[in-house]
Amino acid sequence: MSFPCYPSYKDSGVEWLEEVPEHWVVKRIGYYFTERREKVSDKDFPALSVTKNGIVPQLDTAAKSDDGDNRKKVLKGDFVINSRSDRKGSAGASELDGSVSLICTVLRPQELVHTPFVHHLLRSRPFQEEFYRNGKGIVADLWSTNYSEMRNILLGMPPIPEQTKIAAFLDRETAKIDELVAEQQRLMELLKEKRQAVISHAVTKGLNPDAPMKPSGIEWLGDVPAHWDVTPIKYVAKVGNGSTPSREVPEYWDETGFPWLNSSVVNSSVVTEAEGFVTERALRECHLPVITPPAVLVGITGQGRTRGMAAMLGIEATINQHVAYVKPSTAGLDVHYLLWVLESAYLKLRRDSEEAGATKGAITCEQIKNLHVSHPPLVEQSAISAFLDTESAKFDTLTTEAQRAIDLLQERRTALISAAVTGQIDVRAAL
Repeated sequence: MSFPCYPSYKDSGVEWLEEVPEHWVVKRIGYYFTERREKVSDKDFPALSVTKNGIVPQLDTAAKSDDGDNRKKVLKGDFVINSRSDRKGSAGASELDGSVSLICTVLRPQELVHTPFVHHLLRSRPFQEEFYRNGKGIVADLWSTNYSEMRNILLGMPPIPEQTKIAAFLDRETAKIDELVAEQQRLMELLKEKRQAVISHAVTKGLNPDAPMKPSGIEWLGDVPAHWDVTPIKYVAKVGNGSTPSREVPEYWDETGFPWLNSSVVNSSVVTEAEGFVTERALRECHLPVITPPAVLVGITGQGRTRGMAAMLGIEATINQHVAYVKPSTAGLDVHYLLWVLESAYLKLRRDSEEAGATKGAITCEQIKNLHVSHPPLVEQSAISAFLDTESAKFDTLTTEAQRAIDLLQERRTALISAAVTGQIDVRAAL
């Protein structure tokens, strides 16, 4: 859908605005808003979070402050923006009374301002860039824009009836785009679930639907092909983890030493690089195993998605305490098949690590050692691995396409808002 331009334009005299419609008024932010500076307690005014999705209630789990009035008051209809450059895009008009962090600037709209319009205007990409450009440095690569700098930024503002039309148009169109994004996100979740189901079926049931089955005796495996073996991992592989040498001992670290890996590496399919390196002394004196491929690495700590994720080790390396290695100890276990088995066990390992008696948010090496897995003869392991390589690639392609669609939709959303609130397009007749 394309939209017309306005009949006539004028030079705004402002670099970030360039030309604006002839009848729009260009004035400083200080003309349209005053700063709300009243300090309150989050016990009296509920804590609000300033996010890239707007102003939302802070989670109930967040601790309340005992330091008295150390937050800024916000009333419904106020516009709030995070002043720090590393929070770019965190802003919005509040639909609630509450309080926000002192690093935020709270604006109270005056006459000639339709709040839903400025919600889009002051969150638009051009304004955000101009807002943070006016800031002052705190430390390297971080700066803050206070109201004293913000109040002199020039805005192009249409009359109130036009602001109302533009806001209504953007509310409608962005809602449509957001629903399309949500559909793609749901598709990605379905693809993820389907991929997991295909992996789990292949490594527990095999590829032959007519194969005779037997009970495995293990709940998460169920029935398995009658000719497959079912054993704890510790009988077919060696499992262990590492440590982090003290940073206070410089002799433990080197810019070009032995590769040392942390849990972030499990986000790769094959680990071929290290961000840190340790010395031979560290290998001798610290709990640091030297791991030679073939082996699989598993993230074992944290509440994030990396706990339970597995990746192939492609280089000789050592690891920290947040990673476990699983290295086949018998010729009867193929490492590629082992990787698929551990991928299928992702949810089980996470659930086991959260059960009573387990260290919260941590998978132990003992849990991995005692994880029962089913494994067929080597020829069948290779066939299953090849099958899953092909099927996984299909899912990855579909997921990439869905993510590309999301990126295009979000870029369209951003461009549409920017064009409408700066007068590049005329949407008055689009309702």
